[in-house]
Amino acid sequence: MSNPTSEDLQALTERVRQEGDFLRGILDEMGRTVVGQRHMLESLLIGLLADGHVLLEGVPGLAKTTAVKALASSISSHFSRVQFTPDLLPADLVGTLIFNPKTGDFNVKRGPIFANIVLADEINRAPSKVQSALLEAMQEKHVTIGDTTYELPHLFLVLATQNPLEQEGTYPLPEAQVDRFMLKVVMGYPTAEEEKAIVNRVSGAGLGATKHVATEEDILRCRKLAAAIYMDDKILDYIVNLVGATRDPAAAGLKDLAPLIEYGASPRTSISLARASKAHALLRGRAYVTPEDVKAIGMDVMRHRVILTYEAEAENIRAENVVQRVFDSVEVP
Repeated sequence: MSNPTSEDLQALTERVRQEGDFLRGILDEMGRTVVGQRHMLESLLIGLLADGHVLLEGVPGLAKTTAVKALASSISSHFSRVQFTPDLLPADLVGTLIFNPKTGDFNVKRGPIFANIVLADEINRAPSKVQSALLEAMQEKHVTIGDTTYELPHLFLVLATQNPLEQEGTYPLPEAQVDRFMLKVVMGYPTAEEEKAIVNRVSGAGLGATKHVATEEDILRCRKLAAAIYMDDKILDYIVNLVGATRDPAAAGLKDLAPLIEYGASPRTSISLARASKAHALLRGRAYVTPEDVKAIGMDVMRHRVILTYEAEAENIRAENVVQRVFDSVEVP
C-alpha cells in the first residue's frame, strides 16, 4: 500500500487489531508447551506470516523441536518431521519412483517434503547432497521426481533446527541454502526462573497438549494482511541503507569493517527484511512499520547473510558483531 488515505489506514488498523488478537492466541497456545523463549516463538510466527523459512540454532535441549511441533499443532494442517542423519538420501526427503511389477509402471511415492509445515530436525547432521535437496523446494515450492515436477502446498514452510558447528558430527550448510532461510534465530539458555518453571512443569503434570486454534485459511488470510501493512519510503530507504552498508562499509562510514566482510548481504536480504518487518508490525498490532520493527527482526534476517573474511574469523569476530555495528551506525529515519 502506497500513500494510503486516512480512511484506508483506519480500516487497515481495524483489521490488524482483529487479527492481532487471533495471532496472540496462537502464541499463547504455543506457550502452553514452551516455557520462555518468547523471541523464538515470535520468530517462528513471523516466518509463517512472511512466507519465509526459519533456521533455529542452539545446543541440544533448548526446545527447538518442541517449539516447531507446538506451532504446527496449533494449526490444522499437514505436518511432517524429518530427522536428518548422515545416511539420509535425497529420495528419503522428496520421494522416489517405485516399480510396480503387476502393472509394469512406476508409481510415485511422495516424501515428507509434501506437507504444510516441515520440520528438518538437526539439518546440519546430513551431508550436503541432502541439504541441497531442499533448495528447489524452499525456493521454487516444487520438487522433481523422475521427469515430473510436483507442486508443493500453497502453505509451505520449512522450519529447520541445527546444532552449533563445533558439535561433533555436523556439516556446515551450503551458503546458497542458508540464504534461503528468511530468519536464522540463535537460541540461548533459559533464565533461572524459566528453567525452574520448565523443571516443575515437566516433572509434574507434564507439558500441556497444544490444540488447533487456526486453520490453513486463517494463516493465508493473515499473510495477505501482513503484506498490506504500510511501509513508508523512509523505512524502505533505511532497510536498503542497512543492507548496502554490508556491501560497501566505507561509503557508510564504516571503513574499519571493509577488511572483515568478504561478501555483503544480497538483495534477497532487503526483501526478507521488509517482509519480516511488516509481519513484526502486525504482531505488535500496528498497520505500519517503524524503525523499531526493522531493528527487532534485523539481526535474525542479516546474521547468516554476511560472509566474513578469514581475517575476521582469525580475530574471532562473528557476523553478529558486524551486523550490530551496521545497525549502530546507519542513520535511523
